[in-house]
Amino acid sequence: MYNLAIYLYLLGVAVYSRFNEKVRKMWRGERDAFRILREQVDPNARYVWFHAASLGEFEQGRPLMEQMKREHPDIKILLTFFSPSGYEVRKNYEGADIICYLPLDTITNARRFLRTVRPEMAFFIKYEFWYNYLHILKHRNVPVYSVSSIFRDGQVFFRWYGRQYGKVLKCFTHFYVQNEKSKKLLNKIGLNNVTITGDTRFDRVLQIKEQAKQLPVIEQFTKGQKVFIAGSSWQPDEDIFIKYFNEHRDWKLVIAPHVIGEDHLQQIEKLLEGRKVVRYTDVSENSKDLENAEALIINCFGLLSSIYNYAGVTYVGGGFGVGIHNTLEAAVWDVPVIFGPNNEKFHEAQGLKTCEGGFEITNYEDFERLMNRFESDADYLKNAGQQAGNYVKQLSGATKRILSDVKL
Repeated sequence: MYNLAIYLYLLGVAVYSRFNEKVRKMWRGERDAFRILREQVDPNARYVWFHAASLGEFEQGRPLMEQMKREHPDIKILLTFFSPSGYEVRKNYEGADIICYLPLDTITNARRFLRTVRPEMAFFIKYEFWYNYLHILKHRNVPVYSVSSIFRDGQVFFRWYGRQYGKVLKCFTHFYVQNEKSKKLLNKIGLNNVTITGDTRFDRVLQIKEQAKQLPVIEQFTKGQKVFIAGSSWQPDEDIFIKYFNEHRDWKLVIAPHVIGEDHLQQIEKLLEGRKVVRYTDVSENSKDLENAEALIINCFGLLSSIYNYAGVTYVGGGFGVGIHNTLEAAVWDVPVIFGPNNEKFHEAQGLKTCEGGFEITNYEDFERLMNRFESDADYLKNAGQQAGNYVKQLSGATKRILSDVKL
């Protein structure tokens, strides 16, 4: 049944690739993977394979890859992606020796891939459970690790109808999971090769903080002011926080929207009701426009994790849509983090709420009450920021715990 589904999926991708650019990139990338491997694999080298579905999983695997390289410089890293949103952004990542798409999980592809690479071990990040690759890895006695994984009651492995597919979990040598609930769920189906190590993203954001960029334009814009920074925002987020700051103009406002298309940028500027607004790429450190500006829109990528350094309060978008973006990138700077209601599947958001370093809002009134509290109670604001930062520090260390257990 699984293999039939894979071939039907393959057919669907082939057809849909004619109409969708993202799917077309994936389709071409998967077919090109074997050429890349044929040209770049050194048959005399030792390979460790890391597979990440997309960009978020890559960030979770990155600390492991880089630490492994430091400890074992003779090892070569093969990094594969499923999604174009991961591969296209990180195809030139210098921490891996070979980077390509993962060919679709057919028996033929899996055998050919593993026969070409012959990895000494494999790491599947968070949610990746490819049936044929995993069974053939097990047959070849290659150690396979699931890292930063998290399991929930509703997943197919824990349903009566998913027992057959659930056998794929027995192919893993060990699970390094994020929390106690994941461990209990795996134990419940007879899997005891489980260790709670936490999420490697905590290590990654601390690493990012250490490597943060100095941003003269942001420094000049925010100097000596109360600063609110919204990252990865969408229209429903902007409708709420911009309304508040149109009435509280003593705050400097930095907005880094998730979508930076011209239509969305103009929409944000329209919401700001005549306030002096500038775009990041249009100003320099000593620009007069920057000096007089009240709101700064970040109309480029790659700066957000460093921009949060300048915040007094942060907001992370997506919580009124499919789900919030990366709250840890903000929290690591010892500032409170606000986000929308769709956060229940995000373990780090639940942790931030519990320690009172993160705050959920469901409407404008929630946001207004919270911001008024921050404005009127400096100690409350300071404590919330400290709780957010401490939460990140206390849950770091997963990379070290995993690699101290895994032996090359």
